[in-house]
Amino acid sequence: MTFSDRFPGPGLDHDRWLPHYLPAWSSRAASAAAHRVGPDGLVLEVPVDHPVWCAGDHEPPIRVSGLQSGSFSGPVGSTLGQQPFRAGQVVREEQPRFEGRLLAAPAEVAIRCRMTLSPRSMASLWLVGFEDRPERSGEICVFEVFGRSLRTGPDGASAEVGHGFHAFRDPDLAEDFAAPRLPLDVSAWHTYAARWDGAEAVFSVDGQEVRRCPRPPTYPLQLMLAVFDFPAWSAGDDDHLVPRLEVREVSGRG
Repeated sequence: MTFSDRFPGPGLDHDRWLPHYLPAWSSRAASAAAHRVGPDGLVLEVPVDHPVWCAGDHEPPIRVSGLQSGSFSGPVGSTLGQQPFRAGQVVREEQPRFEGRLLAAPAEVAIRCRMTLSPRSMASLWLVGFEDRPERSGEICVFEVFGRSLRTGPDGASAEVGHGFHAFRDPDLAEDFAAPRLPLDVSAWHTYAARWDGAEAVFSVDGQEVRRCPRPPTYPLQLMLAVFDFPAWSAGDDDHLVPRLEVREVSGRG
């Protein structure tokens, strides 16, 4: 399957994307993304009145607007769900099985985007196992940028761009994650990409290879795309800032 999504509007394609962030641990009402689509693509943002996700449970507190291309859970009170953030976590709202787009090796994905971030925010595109079996939980992170890593100076702008694997509950996947500093202004348009097969994953920015990681997960992965705000990181005068992720295209095959 080859795909290209430029989010033309007038609404989000709900056959491909769910505009909620891990709703099983919260609810769809409380995890809805602040987003818009149209001729210029997709905008995800965290407005000043956006609710805290899983308030009183997730630490540190986060506010998040995200899309995901797959979702499911067990019944309320069960522990069957995607990306639990603590041991023994239970489902608060049962989620129907949704397979909007799942990629299995050999595969590749690319995103053309730009970000508006402060030191208390972050944006990312990552893929995680659908977790129909708990061990199918590994992650391939295409990019992860924290606003507190951004720098400007006489030599130009730079950012730490995270990418690699997180094993979670996959016993066969090795943790392999790095965030090298790249000469990059993330507020400008750039293309972040990953391609993988049974042997390795190759990560690139604007067509330039950044890193290779051996033995990626080969089972079906869903896309996760989000922008985050961390209220506890506030400097005291930044509550008015709105982190934003603008996307012109997400494309790939798998």
